[in-house]
Amino acid sequence: MLDVKLLILYVMSRVMYPIDMQKIYELAYQDDCLSYFDLAQAVPQMVDSGHLEKVEGERYQITEKGREACAVTEDAVPYPVMQRAQAAVDRFNRAVQRSSFVKTSIRQRESGDYTVCLSLNDEVSDLLRMELMAPTQKHAVRLASAFKENAETIYRMIMDQLLAAPKEDT
Repeated sequence: MLDVKLLILYVMSRVMYPIDMQKIYELAYQDDCLSYFDLAQAVPQMVDSGHLEKVEGERYQITEKGREACAVTEDAVPYPVMQRAQAAVDRFNRAVQRSSFVKTSIRQRESGDYTVCLSLNDEVSDLLRMELMAPTQKHAVRLASAFKENAETIYRMIMDQLLAAPKEDT
């Protein structure tokens, strides 16, 4: 159980956002030595001991006491497990951070069609904001989904087109 708690501390010290029990398990599961039942037993104990705290309903984050304990004990996590856990945490942090920069919303117009609002921003302001019309809700959802997956590429293509050298009149 101590190994499970050390791995949880290692993962929790590196995630940038509060996460639920399932996400802790997904990020910490790096070999067959960890079961969800071990995690379900360890996390409440770590809350009781003050290493983790419960926030936002069923989400958890590490406390200062947990960070201090992790700093002292993280060398006890086997190196291959540590590497895989770090890679999983990095992917998670990037995905959550990216989702905070790419926003979509859909609203129905009085005429029955839909407006799809799409935006891409950085930490300071909007880089791109568009509103597109979609004839059906299904199309609106597809537009929003495609933008979420390809926002950076769409932005780059628009900028390339707008900043391309003007064509000479012949």
